[in-house]
Amino acid sequence: MQAARHVRLISTSRTLVRSHVYAQKHFLTASNSRAQSGSVASTGTTVSQTPPPPPSQGRWRYFLQTLGRMTLVTVIGASATFYYIAHKEKNPGPQLPFDPSKKTLVILGSGWGATSLLKGLDTGDYNTIVVSPKNFFLFTPLLPSVAVGTLNARSILQPTRYLTRHKERQVLVIEAEAKEVDPVNKTVTLSDDSEIQGQISSTTIPYDYLVYAVGAETQTFGIPGVKEHACFMKELHDAEKMQRRFLDCVESAAFPGQSDEEKDRLLHMVVVGGGPTGIELSGELRDFLEEDLKSWYPELASRIRITLVEALPNVLPSFSKELIAYTERTFKESNIDILTKTMVKKVNEQSVVLKGPDGVEREVPCGMVVWAAGNTSRQITRDLMAKFPEDQTNKRGITFDDHLRMKGARDIFAIGDCTSSSYAPTAQVASQQGSYLARVFKLLAKKDKLETDLSSAKTSEEAERLKKRIDKVKLKPFHYSHQGSLAYIGSDKAIADLPIFGREWTSGGVATFMFWRSAYLSTLFSLRNRSLVAGDWLRVKLWGRDVSRE
Repeated sequence: MQAARHVRLISTSRTLVRSHVYAQKHFLTASNSRAQSGSVASTGTTVSQTPPPPPSQGRWRYFLQTLGRMTLVTVIGASATFYYIAHKEKNPGPQLPFDPSKKTLVILGSGWGATSLLKGLDTGDYNTIVVSPKNFFLFTPLLPSVAVGTLNARSILQPTRYLTRHKERQVLVIEAEAKEVDPVNKTVTLSDDSEIQGQISSTTIPYDYLVYAVGAETQTFGIPGVKEHACFMKELHDAEKMQRRFLDCVESAAFPGQSDEEKDRLLHMVVVGGGPTGIELSGELRDFLEEDLKSWYPELASRIRITLVEALPNVLPSFSKELIAYTERTFKESNIDILTKTMVKKVNEQSVVLKGPDGVEREVPCGMVVWAAGNTSRQITRDLMAKFPEDQTNKRGITFDDHLRMKGARDIFAIGDCTSSSYAPTAQVASQQGSYLARVFKLLAKKDKLETDLSSAKTSEEAERLKKRIDKVKLKPFHYSHQGSLAYIGSDKAIADLPIFGREWTSGGVATFMFWRSAYLSTLFSLRNRSLVAGDWLRVKLWGRDVSRE
């Protein structure tokens, strides 16, 4: 019994010891926790002064920093690229001289066809000569913008030498008028018709290949008074003349004491021709009126009238019916009068005689008539066609084969408005023809070289091999690919008729206007022109058009 009681006492003592040790450990742990809490509490003031940023602010700051770096890199890269391209365009490198062993290629003209040919031509294969009365390329689709001061005249000019000086071999550029083409002796007679001439102002140059791209002149249809009193819209000086005359009409109407009847006459502008040129010019005149003249001539702005005259049943015959109707509605909202089925019978100094669909002739007083109604062949073109009476029977222009060779002349190629074909006489057609000829001349140079090697072949095996290579050089026929039609109709609106995936896609409005501008910017031939045109658009948006007159 005592032994058992002793065992129970020992067990109880051990249990008490364990409880005491556990209580001590628990007490120490609690004390340490309170001490740490007190330490944190004592430094709480310092911690609360500099709290760590929330995770969301850190991510936002990182995003902004990354965006800023990317923007900086983009701006620096774009600026460096812009400077490099501008410096390269401004400073052409050395070129190869003329090679007497190469054939001579003469290009008559500096328009869309000739310039597109020059751009794609490998001048290393030929001795190239460019002959044109203008030493520049004119971007004609933007000519109506120059006529009202939206664009500066120099902005849509590309000097021909800016293009030729960047070619592999030297290109001789001659500012002269071609007077005669001799297809028998293969020569071209030139004449310098500029105001200042040297001791020699006429010469004759030979050619092996001739590209005839002299364009056309304005068609007046023999209507009396058109040449004497109307403004054309085909060349740069035409647009500048129209701008001066338009502002002259406005200033004359503002002269003190002018009668209301005379003011109405002076401020009535008649545009003849319902094609893209006439439509765009009417739209540009409307913008000039709404955006500028109302601010600087408030007493006259309400009197300005714009009338568009078209002999066909509707304007823009090459566009879809939906876009024609949209254009007519836009013009009606802009107070532009459209007279369809109306012919011009005579243009007087202060009026124009119109014959309407009822057959009655009426004399309409006006201050200015702008003529944008068709093309006709130049005299040199008619003279050249007369030398091939059996092959050139179309009076509208030169006819050619599938490879753009002038019918009856193996070594003459004809492109652009001087020709007559199933294609419309547009810049798009001429541009594609020029690009096609650049590829043709590359193949012709290859074929000529093989034929030269064949003439000097030493063995029959080598001659046979060269003949096979010559037979493989095939010229593909020219095929025009229509890329669509665009036209500006004023009020920051444009229309587009585009073939997409085999279907015609039509659009009109402000978004199409932005597409119209971007398309024309991309079509310009150099960064210089793109920069100048974009700068002019920005200038007009900020400060308006200039109303001063020379």
